[in-house]
Amino acid sequence: MQLINEEAAMWLSKRDRGLTAEEQDLYLQWLHADVRHSKAMKQHAAVLERMMQLYTWQPGQSSSPNPDLFKPKSTSRRFLLPVGIIAAAAILMIGFLIYQSRGTFNHSLEPSKSYLKLNQEMVLSDGSRVQLKDGSNVIVNYTPAERRVRLTGGEAQFNVSKDPSRPFYVEVAGIQVRAVGTAFNVKLDDSAVEVLVTEGKVKVLSQSHLNVDSKILVPMLAAGEKAVVELADLSKASHPVVTPLSQEEVNQQLDWQAPRLNFHETTLADAVAEFNRLNAHKQIVIADPSINSIKIGGTFRSDNVEGFVRLLNTTLGIRADVSQKDRISLSH
Repeated sequence: MQLINEEAAMWLSKRDRGLTAEEQDLYLQWLHADVRHSKAMKQHAAVLERMMQLYTWQPGQSSSPNPDLFKPKSTSRRFLLPVGIIAAAAILMIGFLIYQSRGTFNHSLEPSKSYLKLNQEMVLSDGSRVQLKDGSNVIVNYTPAERRVRLTGGEAQFNVSKDPSRPFYVEVAGIQVRAVGTAFNVKLDDSAVEVLVTEGKVKVLSQSHLNVDSKILVPMLAAGEKAVVELADLSKASHPVVTPLSQEEVNQQLDWQAPRLNFHETTLADAVAEFNRLNAHKQIVIADPSINSIKIGGTFRSDNVEGFVRLLNTTLGIRADVSQKDRISLSH
């Protein structure tokens, strides 16, 4: 079992940085060889996810964070982690770690002044667009007869330009998604591929080059539907699970696409100024100058003013006056 764990850790590392075509084949062969391999991958991925949640929690993965991740620490420590995160804020918040600077501060780490972070977007030669989640990668291979893009790891949203004479394929971990002109999201995790259609229709097939007879897995996946293909069962060409989603559920699945604000040892005054710059309809006012210099850090949805303020109250005890429609006043 120790060998399996070591192999699982190796494959998890390779998958997260992006698998080559050869590595994808080897990974799937390893995954199918023993049922314990899939179990080990899930266990290692769960541990990694728990560690990452200490810094970045993504609502696309769950509607509320695990409170055990945020147990209070001694007040003598520099970081004050969230104790209880209000659900309304949690649904819109991408990640949160907030702290107040105490004692010696390392001035060699200059805070970045470029707070707004957008996902990488590629415009392909035919006008199709690909939006990539952090750490994701694609390889484009266009021919006169067809358009192919290989997702080597992570998650991506595809907005495909219509061209009936050249079908558009996304290849990922032994399956392929076929479209002509549509929009859909593809996600690769440790044991499955998820395909979510946001516009039009797609077809989900297996790939013959992995010694699996090419077969239609989902003949038609329509807008608002999600298909989950378990990689361990791919050699059996089993039918994926297809689930219809509400618009709210679709929005939560695609929450990673929202613009984000990244703060690192940023003063509350600077963070508030950035929120105000991007949200003219709702302004934050610091009524108590003593809280201007509080240092915060984390990743936030740029449009989630209310959630940001609620978390300041929950974690640092900063009071918020929300009696006025267009502004929120903060004080200690």
